Parts: sequence; structure tokens; C-alpha cells
Amino acid sequence: MTGPLGCEGPVCITCSDQAVRVTVLALHPDGTARVDTGAGEEEVSVALVDAAVGDVVLVHAGEAIAALGPP
Repeated sequence: MTGPLGCEGPVCITCSDQAVRVTVLALHPDGTARVDTGAGEEEVSVALVDAAVGDVVLVHAGEAIAALGPP
């Protein structure tokens, strides 16, 4: 099986098909957010979830897929 990033096989080699818990630091009007990964800060899409600053969200492949709420 070949995925959208050219991954072959049942598991994505870039993220191992796992979501990562991050904390939302800032929300941007374009549907993205600055998040704290615990190892640094990143920009991710939050277009699919209802998240607020301070919330923990699960991110997979740069896309928040679930909002878990405040820590």
C-alpha cells in the first residue's frame, strides 16, 4: 500500500500512525495553532477540532484530530 506521502506498507514511516499530545499556545485565524510538543514548538492545523488556548490536543501528521480539553 502506498500512502499520500509515498509511504509503503501498513504503517507511516514518518509518524508511525500515532497521535501526539500537544498543548495549544496560540490560535490563528487561518485554522492553525502554535503548539508546545514538549520538545519545542510547532504550527499545526486545528481545522477539524474545537480547541482553545491551553487545551491538550492529539496531533497526527500535522493535523489535530481530537481535543482533550484543559490538562
